[in-house]
Amino acid sequence: MNVSPVFETPYERAGVITPGLPILPHGTERHPIPGGGSRAVPIYKGDEISVLDREGLQPGELVFFTPAGKSDPGMLGASGSGRPDGVISVLDNGSVSGKRVAQALDKAGFKLGDAQAIRVFAEGSNAGDMASFVAHCDGLLIIAAPGGPMNPGASTPPTELILYVRRADPGQAKGEHTLPDPLADPMHDINIQPGEAKSYQVKKGEYIQILDVQGRECSDFQAFSVRALDKGLEREIDPTTTRALMGSLYPAPGIFSKYWSVDQEPLVEIIQDTCGRHDTFGLACTARYYEELGYPGHVNCSDNMNTDLTQYGIRPRGGWPAINFFFNTMLDETNAIGMDDPWSRPGDYVLLKALTDLVCISTACPCDVDPANGWNPTDIQVRTYGATETFSRAMGYRKSAEAEVELTKQTAFHECFARHTRDFVEYNGYWLPNTFSNHGPIAEYWACREKAAIMDLSPLRKYEVVGPDAEDLLQHCLTRNIKKLAVGQLFYTAMCYEHGGMIDDGTIFRLGETNFRWIGGNDTSGLWLREQAEKMGLNAWVRSSTDQLHNVAVQGPLSRDILKKVFWTAPANPTVEELGVFRFTVARLGDYDGKVVVLGRAGYSGELGYEVFCHPKDAVEVFDAIWQAGEPMGLTPLGLAALDMVRIEAGLIFAGSEFDDQTDPYEAGIGFTVPLKSKNDDFIGRKALEERKAHPHRKLVGLEVEGGIVASPGDCVRIGKAQVGEVTSAVKSPTLGKNIALARVSVTHSEPGTEIEIGQLDGLQKRLKARVVPFPHFDPTKERVKGNYG
Repeated sequence: MNVSPVFETPYERAGVITPGLPILPHGTERHPIPGGGSRAVPIYKGDEISVLDREGLQPGELVFFTPAGKSDPGMLGASGSGRPDGVISVLDNGSVSGKRVAQALDKAGFKLGDAQAIRVFAEGSNAGDMASFVAHCDGLLIIAAPGGPMNPGASTPPTELILYVRRADPGQAKGEHTLPDPLADPMHDINIQPGEAKSYQVKKGEYIQILDVQGRECSDFQAFSVRALDKGLEREIDPTTTRALMGSLYPAPGIFSKYWSVDQEPLVEIIQDTCGRHDTFGLACTARYYEELGYPGHVNCSDNMNTDLTQYGIRPRGGWPAINFFFNTMLDETNAIGMDDPWSRPGDYVLLKALTDLVCISTACPCDVDPANGWNPTDIQVRTYGATETFSRAMGYRKSAEAEVELTKQTAFHECFARHTRDFVEYNGYWLPNTFSNHGPIAEYWACREKAAIMDLSPLRKYEVVGPDAEDLLQHCLTRNIKKLAVGQLFYTAMCYEHGGMIDDGTIFRLGETNFRWIGGNDTSGLWLREQAEKMGLNAWVRSSTDQLHNVAVQGPLSRDILKKVFWTAPANPTVEELGVFRFTVARLGDYDGKVVVLGRAGYSGELGYEVFCHPKDAVEVFDAIWQAGEPMGLTPLGLAALDMVRIEAGLIFAGSEFDDQTDPYEAGIGFTVPLKSKNDDFIGRKALEERKAHPHRKLVGLEVEGGIVASPGDCVRIGKAQVGEVTSAVKSPTLGKNIALARVSVTHSEPGTEIEIGQLDGLQKRLKARVVPFPHFDPTKERVKGNYG
């Protein structure tokens, strides 16, 4: 076991770094193994095999089969360590990766029960540790990252391993990326080289995958109704109609997901999109475009489409209005449409579903004279799949610019909330309910203020921070004084960069002397903690547990009365009724033998409230127990729209609205999380925050807005013609009967009573009169959070 060599480096040329296009050494493959998952990979004589533990403390187990079906660890230069119980347990856990590996073994006729395991990282490992082997013969490698469901009160999540295989005989051209595996058995599998257009037909219900193989390549797409063509009519996707009906620049997976003809007939629906950046304004590239740039005769997509579509009797166009997948356009302040390199990475794709019989055409754009294809046109792959296949609706999410794409997930509580709504929106890589069909945001809001509401907050990022130096790490990275955090207590805190700008806000739980749990809004904060632990050489591990802990919040005056009927706590732990503000306890459903949860008294509503954390496998049972106890008392599901209303009233901040990496905690309205006087230890950003506190420039304030128009986030705040700030959040408060807002303004104009104007349109032609007021607007002394309803 040794410190890992650097396999992946960001692409860089002439000072331009593109971390989204990692470079692997020639002939090297990368295979992620999810925590609790497995993978089967063919190996050839002379291949170098390396296993990377990305987060630390994750054991790995390998089994190597020779072509004769014999398990022989010696062929990797290793000794056997007994029966591969870790691999077997992973294959038995029902995971998708486990099923694929089991199928590979069955196909080869190999038996795991008689195999010998090679174990790596069994004695513990640090983040970045690597184990390496060399294959002495051809064979099949099975690798697993064993681990079962994590107890919510523990800190042992199974995490990802990465397998690198450096081929002894690389057959792939240097610098090219491998074509990803199909999503299912394809009906068509068409490669389109730059400067080509190819048509294909699909039936209603079938799927079309358009895949950018190498990244940074555009593909024009059109689809024609076969029914209309049979009548002598041409009815294809109309970008203008689509934008008008969907209310967005281009559709996305979810409710507003269809592309329409000029007759307002839906032709295709977008099911999956891992890129998220496309164009519906420009034409497919034309001969005239290149001619005007001085390139007469340049091959172009519109002419290519015309040539191919003649077989269907479709008339040629000087320029085809098309859906320009992966084309990156933007509108600037002068209303000019510009372009830049595509956002698509190698393997990014869109998946469409045909809503009627279609003739389709796709291109691989040949443009090599501007950034449209990153100055380097490459190929596009089109695959079609049968109507009997099932694909979930999903967008692409990345934890960081360098991370692999992940498809939007359903939380473990999804099916429970789906009983009440179909209105789900993507949030940080998960589908969350926005509104509920038989309630709506106003009713959901009042349930939270008067009775109780339940909401899904599972996308919050959870990281287990453990080890002898865990407290030192958190003391150095968080603004709060972690030395004062007791076991069973949680702090709300900020995390900052050296310049004082915020990385995230979140809560830190202390589960034990050396065990903590960080819960924040994004993965950047968890990755930052891990980076700092490595940088400081600390004996501390930071391991993601987001997929092991899903959570609902129960908020409102009746939340305590509901939950005390549901959860039992051990005699040594506080009961639901005894649990104090910012304390947590381990509890169980019903009694001693019930499913375990972590119950924390905290929330994001300005009301008495609790957060309930459980393993995903127990989520439905936990929800149903809470719902059964709470529904007779008026418990109501609450979506993101209503959550925004209650949190703005309560003065609770939100990432991207009240703070970002250019905003310090004082400017975000949470200066109380930076106890400079009582925390003597240095921490990241302290020097900058001391300076910013002594010489503040901006301050978060409350606004009351006259009239019935609700301000919009980003609206400028003015005194006369001078802009002195901007609105961060706004809502019409049902309780107060007023339009209110949060705004960040110059300290010169931050005193309560200051008359200001909120600029709309161009910031000058339309003004909303408002005045600065103390915030939070609702329950400023937090009596309701304390449970004091008088």
